[in-house]
Amino acid sequence: MLASFPLFLISYAIYNMVAFLTPGVLWTSTLFSVPMRSGATWTVTAGDCLIALSLVFLLVEILKATRTYSRTIVDHILSATVFIGALVEFLLVQEAATSVFATLLLISLVDICGGWTVSIRSARREAQVDNLAQ
Repeated sequence: MLASFPLFLISYAIYNMVAFLTPGVLWTSTLFSVPMRSGATWTVTAGDCLIALSLVFLLVEILKATRTYSRTIVDHILSATVFIGALVEFLLVQEAATSVFATLLLISLVDICGGWTVSIRSARREAQVDNLAQ
C-alpha cells in the first residue's frame, strides 16, 4: 500500500509547513545565487526548489502509472483526492493563493491526466499481448 502513496502530498505538506509554521518566510526569498558564464546571475528561490522537487515527484508518479497492478487504481484515486483537497485549499485559504501553489496544482493535474492516460494505454497494450498469446 505504501507504493500507492501520492508523492504530491509531500509537496503540499512542505508548502503548508512553511506557510503556516513560519509566517513571514516568502516563497520568493532567495536561497542562493549562481554566477553564470554569461555574466548573469541565476537566483534560486524557495519556490523554485519546491517546484523542482514536485517535478521529480511527477516523474516518479508517471513511472508508477506504467504498472498494471490492481492497486494502480487506488494510486490514481489518491492522487485525485490530493488534487481536489489542494484545489479547495487554493480557493479558500489565503496563504495558498500564490503562484507557487498554483504551479503545484498544475503539476498535480498533469500527474492525474498523465497517470490515467499512461495506465489506459498500458492496460490496452497488455490486453493486446494477452489476446495474441491465446
